[in-house]
Amino acid sequence: MKKTYIILFFLLGLTTASYAQEDAIQKFFSKYLEDDRFSRVYISPKMMQMAGGFLKSSSGGDAEAQELGKLISKVKGIRILSADGIEGMPLYKEAMSTLNKNQYEELMDVQEKGTSLKFMIREEAGLIRELMMVTGDTKSFTLLSMLGAFTYEDLNMLAEKTNLPGMDKYGKGSKGPKGPK
Repeated sequence: MKKTYIILFFLLGLTTASYAQEDAIQKFFSKYLEDDRFSRVYISPKMMQMAGGFLKSSSGGDAEAQELGKLISKVKGIRILSADGIEGMPLYKEAMSTLNKNQYEELMDVQEKGTSLKFMIREEAGLIRELMMVTGDTKSFTLLSMLGAFTYEDLNMLAEKTNLPGMDKYGKGSKGPKGPK
C-alpha cells in the first residue's frame, strides 16, 4: 500500500513538472501575443497531419516523399514568436530564464558579437518531444517550439529536406546527441 502511494506521488510530480514547464513557455508566448511588434505563427497538429497525409498520398511510388510525409505527420505542432527591429537580447535572456533547464538538453549554443542562439531538446522515453530554438541579437528575436515524437534521425531529415521554420539553422549545427557527459 505504501509503495502504491510513493509511485502515485512520483507520477503526480512528473505530470506537474511537465505541465509547469509547458505553462511557462505558454505564458511567455501569451505575454507577447497582443504585442504588434511580434509575428506569431502557430501550426496545429491537424495541419501537420494533413500536410504529411498529402505528401504520402500524392507521391505515388516515390519512397522518399512517402517517408517525408510520414515524418511530417510526427510533428504535433509548431509555435513561433519573432520580432524584427527590436533589441532581442533582453527577450532572449527572459525566455532562457523562463525555461526549466533541467528538462532541456542543450544541442547547440552559439554566442557571437551581440548574437545568441540556442537549440535545446526535451526528451521523454527515448524520443524528442520538443525542439526549441531561441535566438536574439541587437535587431531581432525568435523563439521556436516544435512538438512531436522524433528521433535524432528524424530531426536531421527535417533539417535537410524541408523548409520548416528554424530547421535551416538546426541543419548547420548538431546532427545528434552529444557524447557522454
